[in-house]
Amino acid sequence: MHVSLDGFVGGPNGEMDWINVDDDLFQFANERTKASDAALYGRKTFEMMDAYWPTAADQPNASNHDIEHGNWYNEVDKIVMSRTIKSDPSKKMKVIGKDLVKEINEIKNGNGKEIVIFGSPGAGHSLAQLGLVDEYWLFVNPILIGKGIPMFNGQKELTKMKLVETHVFKSGVVCLNHQKL
Repeated sequence: MHVSLDGFVGGPNGEMDWINVDDDLFQFANERTKASDAALYGRKTFEMMDAYWPTAADQPNASNHDIEHGNWYNEVDKIVMSRTIKSDPSKKMKVIGKDLVKEINEIKNGNGKEIVIFGSPGAGHSLAQLGLVDEYWLFVNPILIGKGIPMFNGQKELTKMKLVETHVFKSGVVCLNHQKL
């Protein structure tokens, strides 16, 4: 998740134009996504991703990132937190939301590798409030945006974390990987 130095994941209207992304960061993120065989999204983020990634690799001017991530997106199981849309097996997409604790724990206890969540601050808030986040990969951007959508919102209890990895990019973005103790 990209986050500003003052703790926001989006501007007041969800703007993300302040996020600093370059090839170095794309390559790092690509390695992280390869370790995952399921992607978790909130409905809005899924709809945004699904409008672009299924055909991104097929475009004549596709970048290496578009090709790699587009191919991964088409192969990965997609889990969408929603109460308004339906699962679509043709897209490898399953909708959850009736009992998130039960549904997420069933997925976590399955045979898969990692589940990665992209964006989806509302979904992230819900999962954190339910104690379902095992680790955070935060890409801290060297910018103060002043107001917007907070990274953490409504945490109900103390959650101790351990810093297990850091990575500094040439752009000034710092990746912090924290795992729940």
